[in-house]
Amino acid sequence: MKLCTFDAGSGPEVGLYSRSALIPLSRIVPRAAPDMMTLIANWPSAQAEVCEVERSARTFVPLEQASLLPPIARPGKILAIGLNYADHIKESGLATPKHQVWFSKHATAVNAPFDPIEVPKVSKRLDYEAELVAVIGRRGRHIARADAADFVFGYCCGNDVSVRDWQVLTPQWMLGKSFDTHAPYGPWIVTADEVSDPHCLGIRCFVNGEKRQDSNTRHLIFNVWDQIAHLSQAMTLEPGDLLFTGTPGGVGALMKPPQFLRAGDCVRVEIDRLDAIEATLIDES
Repeated sequence: MKLCTFDAGSGPEVGLYSRSALIPLSRIVPRAAPDMMTLIANWPSAQAEVCEVERSARTFVPLEQASLLPPIARPGKILAIGLNYADHIKESGLATPKHQVWFSKHATAVNAPFDPIEVPKVSKRLDYEAELVAVIGRRGRHIARADAADFVFGYCCGNDVSVRDWQVLTPQWMLGKSFDTHAPYGPWIVTADEVSDPHCLGIRCFVNGEKRQDSNTRHLIFNVWDQIAHLSQAMTLEPGDLLFTGTPGGVGALMKPPQFLRAGDCVRVEIDRLDAIEATLIDES
């Protein structure tokens, strides 16, 4: 299933993308899907009802009459791993990490899948990072790697937008990764049962139509199961948490010469089976 949050003029609603339109779940099954966080938390009991709605739905919202919003407006945690593709490590000139390198993106960075991304007033060293995003579906701590797949609700396209000079001001990358609008993701959550293996998906990024990144999630150094097992040793993972799982080579900062994003640029992230997100860059107002 492809589950999304949208606004057709009456405020945020949970939708199911099917038959090239949106089925408004919040109207049809309001107790199960008042918002995406509730639906994810209740998925074990709600899934059958949602499947029946998809099969028998008679109410649709045309996609062109709706604005797609972030699937989860305020995730409890947005965790992102750095240096997790071999080609990205090679272009950076750094050693392959022996341990997973994690940082946080704050919830105020969340952006809708097709909304503009701001070029901040305080920097012009703005970069893109195409990433597979995993959405946690169950609460868990000390999750065994062999069980990690059971804790994933679904997957999205994501862009770990990065302000490079702010990123390296301190050893901790959080500030440079958490500017407003710098965590776009979506366009929907593709449920895990629709993605038989998240480690064989083509991932690409285009800037103004030029392909900048082109790789496959099989090249992840620490794959999604490794990430969940490692993180859950330190913290409880909860429904709706987002994991940005790393970016492949081809980022603008490491091109020769560097190619940073500017107002007017268009950035598109595509991942096989998950569709795409796309944004125009604008100057921060």
